[in-house]
Amino acid sequence: MIRLDATAPGFARDFDALVDARREADSDVSRDVATIIGSVREQGDAALHAFTAKFDRHDLNDTGWRIERADCEAALAALDPELRAALELARDRITAYHEKQRPADMETIDAAGIRTGARWSAVEAAGLYVPGGRAAYPSSLLMNAIPAKVAGVERLAMVTPTPDGEVDPLVLAAAALVGIDEIWRVGGAQAVAALAYGTDRIRRVDVICGPGNAWVAEAKRQLYGVVGIDMVAGPSEIVVVADGRNDAEWIAADLLSQSEHDPTSQSILFTDNVGFADAVADAVDAQIGTLSTAKVARAAWDANGAIVTVPSLEEAMPLVNRLAPEHLELAVADPDALFAQVRHAGSVFLGRHTPEAVGDYLAGPNHVLPTGRRARFASGLSVLDFVKRTSFLSCDATGLAAIGPAAVRLAEAEGLPAHARSVALRLEN
Repeated sequence: MIRLDATAPGFARDFDALVDARREADSDVSRDVATIIGSVREQGDAALHAFTAKFDRHDLNDTGWRIERADCEAALAALDPELRAALELARDRITAYHEKQRPADMETIDAAGIRTGARWSAVEAAGLYVPGGRAAYPSSLLMNAIPAKVAGVERLAMVTPTPDGEVDPLVLAAAALVGIDEIWRVGGAQAVAALAYGTDRIRRVDVICGPGNAWVAEAKRQLYGVVGIDMVAGPSEIVVVADGRNDAEWIAADLLSQSEHDPTSQSILFTDNVGFADAVADAVDAQIGTLSTAKVARAAWDANGAIVTVPSLEEAMPLVNRLAPEHLELAVADPDALFAQVRHAGSVFLGRHTPEAVGDYLAGPNHVLPTGRRARFASGLSVLDFVKRTSFLSCDATGLAAIGPAAVRLAEAEGLPAHARSVALRLEN
């Protein structure tokens, strides 16, 4: 774990290194993924069958290519009542939040009598990648599927790896709750390629969303343009800005909530109190030993954890903006004052009683967020990722007469005579 002091000599250099720390996939991942994508494009289902046998250790012809709706309904019916109620609460809150994101059509007639506007429509089909094995998260299924459903996507196809043919029943229960249309027992870069290009069994989609490992993220990156994607997601990250009036145990738990995701996850604390910084560091070390995820959390904290002391929390905010974190907690009495200074963050959690973890599950806002400083130019997953805007324009003779001559002049200036003629011929009449 790195300890930095904003007043120390060399801080600028050390903080630059923290900002620029590379935690993304290596180039060999890119080469491997390109090979996998090529195989699926050329061989279709045969490639999916072979890769599943190699990586997930089961034969799709024996275990079945699809997971049926009845299996999902059975998993939902078998859930512990309290767990089912928690899932349903999460579904309802996430749905309510995303329903407010629906964009409105627009239409107007200007002073020249020309009608212009835009109409929104959902994509026809979306693909949802749901991790399997150690990283089987029903919360991610809800966060990805619900915006698509709210947007009005007609077909939602889910792919998920099933190591040794097994699938997490909680994931199946969540799929039943949100009404997934089809579930395929394939994962990895090969599943992303199948959704993008289509195979004999799996029809292609228009947009692919959902988290995955480095190979899945790289497949989405390579296939962008063939298909739309939500984002290229990297390792999880959290930044906590906290004063000394917080409970060190709370803040330590917040930092570890990201460290336990993956050894490449990053957790950073900014504080204006050196004693509190020491207390949090001690609390992190004590808590790690109590976690079932201790090995992963320890590796992440040791490699990517940081505590930065600053003269004041206001002075921390420019540093936070440089990091453009996926998650930002402002654990202070008046978070709005600091929030006003935030320019770059995927999602912000305001106040001492708003841990990032509650946002991961059921608060409402989406937990699929830009990582790796991409919050400088990208936003979290929303209904807008599953709709597209079509503009429209209507001129009558009077309207064209008002703006047509200028269009002719511009077309001639650009050396495009056919453009000019298509307008000028109508003006002659």
